[in-house]
Amino acid sequence: MGDFIKSLFGGSKPAPAPASNLDSDFPEYDSAPSPSPIYSSPSLSPNPTAAAFPEYNTLPTPVPYTKWYRVWERTSPSDFKNEAVIIPFIILLAAVHIWGRRKNKRKANAWAVAHIPVLEREFASVGFGKSVKEQLGRDSQSDEVPGAGDRDVAAESLMKETTAQEYTTYATGRQNVAFADVRIKLFKRYNPMTLAMEMILSFLFESMRAPKENMEITVHAFDGKEKDLVPVKSKAELDAKDSRFKGLQNSGYDACVWAVVHKEQMKGLRDERYDVSLTATKDHKSLPTWASVMSESAEVTETLLTKELIECVEKAGDEAFEYLIVTDQPIDKPSKLDEANPRKRVILSLRLPSSLQASAYEKTIPLFEYCVRLPDILAATAHFRPEVTRRIKSTREEEVKKLKKAGEGEKAEERRLEAEKKKKEMRDTRLKGLSAEEQRKFLEREREKGQKKQEKRMSRKA
Repeated sequence: MGDFIKSLFGGSKPAPAPASNLDSDFPEYDSAPSPSPIYSSPSLSPNPTAAAFPEYNTLPTPVPYTKWYRVWERTSPSDFKNEAVIIPFIILLAAVHIWGRRKNKRKANAWAVAHIPVLEREFASVGFGKSVKEQLGRDSQSDEVPGAGDRDVAAESLMKETTAQEYTTYATGRQNVAFADVRIKLFKRYNPMTLAMEMILSFLFESMRAPKENMEITVHAFDGKEKDLVPVKSKAELDAKDSRFKGLQNSGYDACVWAVVHKEQMKGLRDERYDVSLTATKDHKSLPTWASVMSESAEVTETLLTKELIECVEKAGDEAFEYLIVTDQPIDKPSKLDEANPRKRVILSLRLPSSLQASAYEKTIPLFEYCVRLPDILAATAHFRPEVTRRIKSTREEEVKKLKKAGEGEKAEERRLEAEKKKKEMRDTRLKGLSAEEQRKFLEREREKGQKKQEKRMSRKA
């Protein structure tokens, strides 16, 4: 009865008796005991209950414990030579990158701290967020100038990091000025290898300009278009805007391209800027020996080169000043008529000092302030004699004529290609409707016509 129950639950059957006819030459295989496994843990010892139910026996197969799991026995410090070189190098690169970005940010903030008083005084809105006075909880109509500590707190709101080496800011809300953009370009301190490569290439090749740290402000003039550029939300605001602009002086002035340029920058400017290439270069006795004038007319120079501007250029010095440009033409040579539309603006470029202190900008702040106020001077004085204006306009009209001629040539080429495309479609449609013999004759006639045309061309050349 017990054997029957064991057979129902899968119990092991008694081993059969060994065969009597085994080979007597190998008696050791008949009597050798089966090896018993060695268990390293009591939990892995055989379970008598599992022996009765082998289908539920899920215990893992025991694995002998070997030296492979002892890392300190199978390795040595010499196995990590590559890691010992690579990991410190990666840490060094990360540290240099973080240091370079932080130093660039401190330099941009130092510029902002030095120029906050000028920007807050000249414009109603500065930066991409709240003004300095609003951040400090002061009345916007107050004449109180923020202190140095307050300017440090608000400097970051004025500057926006576009890249790790470039910072920008924005200002608007001023008579005769639509808006002003400021761009600060710094060294790639966060990537010393790229910076060193750029310096080496600029030393070996004249076509490549050396990396530099500079500030460029572009002041866009209204030019009498206040009503078109200032947005309004309702008719009441429109009426208020009209009444406000009636009493103001006209912000328009005659178009011209005029510049005061450092002599080291002249060649590069002519190659890079289309507007400056329209001018003639002349030295002026009132300017320092390292600066020169680029102008379309001598009358323009006599009008715009004021005593105050000369003093500001001299104070900025040879090391900081790069160029001051009054222009209405694009930087790149226009290829379409839309690109040739005049946009009057004033551009000032200054090198940045190596110091991180705001006091290092004291020499260049007067020139920066003069640039912001230059649209007022242009609106008041830049109205030239008719013959000067005609000469300047004729230069622009010649360029517009060239663009129109090029545009007409492009349109004629487009029309020709369109006509050829339609002609080919009509030919293919006609060819599909012909039989095989008619198609052969049609292609033969086409080939004969092509040969005749080729013979005529050859005879004309001869």
